[in-house]
Amino acid sequence: MANERWNPAELVAGVDEAGRGPLAGPVAAAAVILDPERIPAGLDDSKALSAAVRETLFETIMREAVAVSIAMAGPATIDRINIRAATLDAMRRAVQGLAHRPARAEIDGKDVPPGLPCPGRAIVDGDALVAAISAASIVAKVTRDRLMTRLAAEFPVYGFERHMGYGTAEHRAAITAHGPCVHHRFSFGLLKTMRAG
Repeated sequence: MANERWNPAELVAGVDEAGRGPLAGPVAAAAVILDPERIPAGLDDSKALSAAVRETLFETIMREAVAVSIAMAGPATIDRINIRAATLDAMRRAVQGLAHRPARAEIDGKDVPPGLPCPGRAIVDGDALVAAISAASIVAKVTRDRLMTRLAAEFPVYGFERHMGYGTAEHRAAITAHGPCVHHRFSFGLLKTMRAG
């Protein structure tokens, strides 16, 4: 992790999320400050990488980054304040949780989360353009996928380990057959229709 050779005025945090669209599970946000002298090779948008490559890069990032912070917003929060607000709040908390306060944060997408402890800049497709955002994308995705795999052991009927909570045909059929569980988002798609009914 970081040492005293880093000038705080030069630290830049990349910020991204995973899990905005699923029917179940939290949205996860990560903030990563990379060591400019040890940028991991192969960084890219997490969706463009295989699971095995993501896992390898995750371990490298966690070992070599200056700082990493992860924050989540669960289904109840998503249902209460909406997915956009929940995502932005998780991003804000991820930046606030960094061991070093960055000079600025670069965020994937169109929105800068309100309440950041530093200036922020939104970058569309930043997860494919900015190394620190790519790293945050990978950290958020791997963290969330690992959580969904653990939830699959607790709620095996939904197959979370295969679709990570996204609205696949398998997942929607399982919800119809077994009903939702506490980890489902009742403001989303099929579940919203079921609650209204």
